[in-house]
Amino acid sequence: MFRILPETKFDFIGARKIAFVISSILSLLGIVAAVMVWTGNANMGIDFAGGVMVSGYFEQPVTIDQVRTTVGAQYHDAQINQLKGIEGHPNAFIVKTKSPQAENEAKDKLAGLKQLFATGFSGNNFTILSEHSIGPAVGESLRGDTQKAVVLSLLGIFVYIWFRFDRRSGVAAAIATFHDVLAVLGIFWIFGMEFDLLLVTALLTVAGYSLTDTVVVYDRIRENLKKFRG
Repeated sequence: MFRILPETKFDFIGARKIAFVISSILSLLGIVAAVMVWTGNANMGIDFAGGVMVSGYFEQPVTIDQVRTTVGAQYHDAQINQLKGIEGHPNAFIVKTKSPQAENEAKDKLAGLKQLFATGFSGNNFTILSEHSIGPAVGESLRGDTQKAVVLSLLGIFVYIWFRFDRRSGVAAAIATFHDVLAVLGIFWIFGMEFDLLLVTALLTVAGYSLTDTVVVYDRIRENLKKFRG
């Protein structure tokens, strides 16, 4: 079969000190990121910080710079991105504004954005595909619920491994899973990427794959322990 790396013998144990250093740095970075996300001081998306999101498309060609100039003149914190892959609608955009100061500000911003698209691009109709608004209290509540869900999921992994194998395996699996999740979280944070529900889904997926890998390894260990007792 085709091999990218023809020589697969590698001294993993010999490189353990280098691996420990890299893992420690990633874990510490992830812990800092987790604290920042927990306190809401990271680049939180509108799911957690509160805000509005509108996506849609123009009937006539419009550049992203034109949209940013028009929307940015009224909403300085707006994030505008072009949507690609929407069949038949090449002029599609998504606009996000976040961190409203009051519960009713999210709805006011949503209404204002829709009005801006109607008046700021005269003669070029903007069809809304989806709209989303979350107040700051709802965003804070959602952030708290998400934190609980992630912690309970990782705790469930620990208990599952503990009962299926043994206590030491459960502790090791929990550490390995936390390590993988913290590494991804730290990398996202250091690059200033936005934390939203999509990232939470990705982190739980990472935890799931990490657990699957761990279970496969532990199954082989358990088989060998039966064969080579003592």
